[in-house]
Amino acid sequence: MAKAKKRAKAADVVMIGIRRLIASAILFNQQVADRVGLGISDGQFLTLLQQNGSLTPGRLAQLSGLSSGTVTGVLDRLERSGFVRRERDPNDRRRVIVSLDEERIGREIAPHYAGQAEQLASVLEHYDVTELATIGDFLTRLVAADEARKDAEPDARSKRDVAGPPPAGA
Repeated sequence: MAKAKKRAKAADVVMIGIRRLIASAILFNQQVADRVGLGISDGQFLTLLQQNGSLTPGRLAQLSGLSSGTVTGVLDRLERSGFVRRERDPNDRRRVIVSLDEERIGREIAPHYAGQAEQLASVLEHYDVTELATIGDFLTRLVAADEARKDAEPDARSKRDVAGPPPAGA
């Protein structure tokens, strides 16, 4: 029984740590968004585009779980502020592709995150390769579980069914 209690306590420390990290990241992202004149959803769209590359507005709606009207409003703000461009897909002129202005992001947003990147690198220095692989595996599984949870939600399924699968290359 002592082993089970010890494991439960260790798991609790991880869960509390994750909740604290999420809360801290949300608050910090809001501070950065405020500093550069963006809303929190605007910043999240920039992150989605950084992680996935150029996307269609429809794919952004799928990934964010936001309505197409909300996505249009966010993209309007980001385009006016010069952080993204909407361009016609050269292979299908009916499709619009949203791309980041990487130079502007690097100049106006990235510097706000430099301290966090240095801090993360410093913390990672405390772990050997095996430990880093375990942490990487944990994070990969956590993200996959979260994506599966979102896909299983009734709203996500109905949006996906209406929207259909993302187009190739979207």
